[in-house]
Amino acid sequence: MHHSLTTEVGLQIADNAVFSITSRHLSTIEVVILEGVLQGKKYGEIALDSGYSPEYLKNNVGPKLWKLLSESFGEKVNKKNVVAVLARQHQAPELSLRSVRKQNDTPFSPKSHSAISFPKPLPEVQLESPKKLTSPDSVLYMKRPPIEERCCRKLEEPGALVRIKAPKQMGKTSLMLFCLAHARSQGYRTVTLSLQRADRVTFTDLDKFLQWFCTAIGHQFGLPSQSVGENWNALYGSKSNCTNYFEDCLLSQTDVPLILALDQVDEVFPHAAIADDFFSLLRSWYEESSYGNANSQLWQKLRLLIVHSTEAYVPLEVNRSPFNVGLTIALPPFTQDQVSDLARRHKLTLSDSQIDDLIKLLGGHPYMVRLALFHLSQGRDDWEDIFRTATTDAGIYSDHLRRYLRYLQEHPELAAAYQQVIRTDALVEIEQVSAFKLNSMGLVNLQENAVISSCELYRRYFHDQLKSPLVTF
Repeated sequence: MHHSLTTEVGLQIADNAVFSITSRHLSTIEVVILEGVLQGKKYGEIALDSGYSPEYLKNNVGPKLWKLLSESFGEKVNKKNVVAVLARQHQAPELSLRSVRKQNDTPFSPKSHSAISFPKPLPEVQLESPKKLTSPDSVLYMKRPPIEERCCRKLEEPGALVRIKAPKQMGKTSLMLFCLAHARSQGYRTVTLSLQRADRVTFTDLDKFLQWFCTAIGHQFGLPSQSVGENWNALYGSKSNCTNYFEDCLLSQTDVPLILALDQVDEVFPHAAIADDFFSLLRSWYEESSYGNANSQLWQKLRLLIVHSTEAYVPLEVNRSPFNVGLTIALPPFTQDQVSDLARRHKLTLSDSQIDDLIKLLGGHPYMVRLALFHLSQGRDDWEDIFRTATTDAGIYSDHLRRYLRYLQEHPELAAAYQQVIRTDALVEIEQVSAFKLNSMGLVNLQENAVISSCELYRRYFHDQLKSPLVTF
């Protein structure tokens, strides 16, 4: 690298350049490429470090980034000369951009391995609300290595099945979108279906549910809705009709792998009338790819990506369940380094002790951490306000906490079990099913045969609320 140009300075100049013509900051993947190039790495090395494919970086993201920088600087920019170009702009910044950034725009501060201090942001800093889905391209998307790479690599295998499970608001859907973006970069076809979109009555009848299932997926293939009815034979059972539809109308019509991402699969769990048959159907498709018969190659095109929050308490036989095969990813909370990094991305300067306090209060829960950082970055609340009001109706977590309170009040056996947990800050042994349910909700952490409250916020809030009379909303 040019002796006067640090990685941080180079990234900042490039971010200014991209912002000047697009009104957006560098995306996470663009930062990955630039940081690697500024450190003298080749695409293959960058791909190995980041979990992206070399072809995607070299043939897709890289050329688009060099084109943006070329337009901004008014000269040809590519991987070979970008360091020299950025160094010149650093030495003569008045010549760097065709457009001038507005004075009120706050520059993006990308991740760096060196210690960086950022000033406390002004209230006008614009960041994405944590209540919105975090796109994988967002600067606020926090990778949790090696999870992204494991998921993406697994989905490249014929007939793969990947299951992502975690409590609500832990980042499951964002990870799903990350995997789908990678799959599309490999030339795969992707279909996403949230089972939350099905009407309640749809879950009462297997035939009706599977016809809805096929119609929704066929629609994304550009197939008319009547194609399902035309391929539904009353002489066959619902599962056979659904399988035949996939074979004849979907898998045989594509020459590339098909990633089928099923989000909000929790919606099926309470409906015993369809759950057993639907999940055993998914398991049969997974197994079909490895039978070595004529249909195996066809079913090897299908890669299943299943996303859910709660555990499956459907009584499935071991050899009929899709939840004990393939790759299972249990999303962890953010680590101290990740929270610190995320604070920097919000243009905040937090001390190590503040990061420790935030993790102790929130247990590293991604949504709750982001909510605190968002309010701090917008100047809506100060540090003391957030901690003082955290467990009250005036606090920023009131909606999140009341949703869990309502559920516990509707399930007294769980509330009673959780009361045992929050009476102490030590490990407690409770009934196994209750322990797993509370863990799947994110309220406790499992440690062998015992549990402990997952964070101080939950322990303090529910310690008071579960003593109170039933609250109605």
